Amino acid sequence: MAPGYLDGLEGWSLADVRTRRNEATEVETGLSYLRRIIQGRLDILLAEQRLRRDGEGHSDLTSLVEELPTILSDHVHAPGLGRLPALMGPGELDPELEARLEAVIPASHLAKIDSLEDSEVSSACEGLVELEKTVSSQRRSVFEVLDRLQDEIVRRYGTGEATVDSLLP
Repeated sequence: MAPGYLDGLEGWSLADVRTRRNEATEVETGLSYLRRIIQGRLDILLAEQRLRRDGEGHSDLTSLVEELPTILSDHVHAPGLGRLPALMGPGELDPELEARLEAVIPASHLAKIDSLEDSEVSSACEGLVELEKTVSSQRRSVFEVLDRLQDEIVRRYGTGEATVDSLLP
């Protein structure tokens, strides 16, 4: 979120606070979706590394595809309760972060993972780990914004500045 995104928050109308909360929710949903894509690609590459390290050589694409449900389900749930998604769609994705993901390992390279050199797989893993840290940091920042916006809404209801009646048509 841009610096100053919450400047003057206390003076905004309740509708404006809710609009900003919805915007921040869309950003968080997009970041969450992108983070899962990053983690999925990393999980696939780590599975390939494991096969190579265990002496099974390069995987063939057919066996990799058969193993995808197991590979991609290993890290789906983070520890803790987390937050329930408010949106089901991925939201708007940050084009810069998408470009960085494609620069690390294009999706098309996963279809030919068996032809990648060990050094390419290792390099892509390192790049994905760093990118995941960046996206996670941005998500934490968005959560801080969401928390401030939600706290402001709760404060207004608590002080009587906003009422449930204002929600009715």
